[in-house]
Amino acid sequence: MIILGLNAYHGDSSACIVVDGKLIAAVEEERFTRIKHWAGLPVKSIRYCLDEAGAEMRDIDHIAVNRDPKANFMKKALFAFAKRPSLRLVTDRLRNAGKVRDIKDALIQETAAKGEDIKAVIHNVEHHVAHLASSFFVSPFDEAALVSVDGFGDFVGAMWGTGAGSRIDVRQRTFFPHSLGLFYLAFTQYLGFPKYGDEYKVMGLAAYGKPEFMKEMREIVRADRDGFRLGLDYFIHHSEGVTMTWNDGEPQMGPVYSEQMERLLGLARKNGGSIEERHKNIAASLQAGYEEVLFNMLNHIYQETHCPNLILSGGCAMNSVANGKIFDNTPFKEVFIQPAAGDAGGAIGAAYYVWNSLLDRPRSFVLEKPYLGPEFSDAEINKRIALNRDHLEKENCSVEHITDDVLLCKKTAEYITEGKVIGWFQGRMEWGARALGNRSIIGDPRRADMKDILNLKIKRRESFRPFAPSIHLDAVGEYFETGYPDPFMLKVYKIKPEKRGTIPAVTHVDGTGRLQTVRKEDNPIYWQLIEEFRKLTGIPVLLNTSFNENEPIVCKPEEALDCFLRTRMDVIVLGKYLIKRQETS
Repeated sequence: MIILGLNAYHGDSSACIVVDGKLIAAVEEERFTRIKHWAGLPVKSIRYCLDEAGAEMRDIDHIAVNRDPKANFMKKALFAFAKRPSLRLVTDRLRNAGKVRDIKDALIQETAAKGEDIKAVIHNVEHHVAHLASSFFVSPFDEAALVSVDGFGDFVGAMWGTGAGSRIDVRQRTFFPHSLGLFYLAFTQYLGFPKYGDEYKVMGLAAYGKPEFMKEMREIVRADRDGFRLGLDYFIHHSEGVTMTWNDGEPQMGPVYSEQMERLLGLARKNGGSIEERHKNIAASLQAGYEEVLFNMLNHIYQETHCPNLILSGGCAMNSVANGKIFDNTPFKEVFIQPAAGDAGGAIGAAYYVWNSLLDRPRSFVLEKPYLGPEFSDAEINKRIALNRDHLEKENCSVEHITDDVLLCKKTAEYITEGKVIGWFQGRMEWGARALGNRSIIGDPRRADMKDILNLKIKRRESFRPFAPSIHLDAVGEYFETGYPDPFMLKVYKIKPEKRGTIPAVTHVDGTGRLQTVRKEDNPIYWQLIEEFRKLTGIPVLLNTSFNENEPIVCKPEEALDCFLRTRMDVIVLGKYLIKRQETS
């Protein structure tokens, strides 16, 4: 039984393939198009997934899409009747819904398959149900409380329910126009970060401020007994509507906050303008307000379910700062968030909802490793290096082929201790937004200046954004105040005060780190690299950031080489090949 899962015609378009209940491959289209958060039909991702499974479109039994234009139809109709949205807004929504509804025709056209070759049954899975399924059905829990929070999908901003075995029971929906994701988006735009997906920048900025605007935040979003409500005077999405573009490129969204927000908090920051103390304090208040509402909601859900296991999904599940405080602010004892918790993850949610719920198949797969993307052999890598030989010589680079993994890691670790910046390209690409040791840039966490070095040589990003620590799982309790594992880098924990001076490059201004725990059985060569660094320094931690330069994370070896050559990276390790820029006097 082969199921193709899709997140299509929406931000972070993606595809996955599930064969007899096992997740064989999953990838976001942006990695192939090289356009961040690419929206449209993920044709290249589909082709990769089919190739990885050794299948063609004619072999697919079911196609699952994480959108259902028919879901909550009466709610949509009543809203349209009451609010009379503009004709343009209605037309845009209907056009997008039509693409989702007629996806089989698009697949026939875009995948060059004949009509008779696509015999699969098409399933439209409600957006937030797919989110719930995306984490629960691949989690280690047989029972759990399930929570999905994001912007909007199928007219819903949040959903919660319970999961048991192969069943999901939806207990509550928070309908449009109320949304925590939209609340965070509004302030991201207000603070001068207009691009789709910029919320993580504001989350980093929040650590530099103080939550002095909580009174105002509670006017803009209010926690109630079992959820939350927006102060709608501060938003325009429900009255004037918001322009959205999801057509074969980077998603675009118009402003969602109203003039009333500027009257309450002052003029919005312009993109590229200076960041003042007021902006930092608004960011801190935003994060605190979001956490207040989220924890109120989670505590209510716990009281309703009394289940110690929590599944979190949706775009807001990428708020790693809030995720790291769940244990301190709720009674939940266990938390699982899959690595692509946002809209990309809806592809696996839709696929597993079909496999487990609709087809009533027992659960048999746990997502422990995020390495579900393309992989390249040493022969393929060597071919790419040969094509760049002249450029590498011009850059005065040496190339070594080191077949012994321990020796490769030992040599790389030595370069890290010398303060060199390393591009690390190994195995299958990660699923989700985080680089988790296969498409990473690595640095020495002991150097207080490493953050500045990385931003100068490669990243050229905002100075207030932190870098993450990768740490051996068995050392977490030694360095962090919370010892709970997180292999997907989705939780921020306090670093112990006595260790902050030891690893300053991965310690944020508030004493926290967004950790990735590394087990030998999950990623042997990355674990070994950390181990060789530990042998040299006594510290089982590396600085890990995504292998890119203001672009999607690199997918192919030629993209990694291009990033290496156009930046001032010192070393790149491509599979078994170590390439080093020779120092000139």
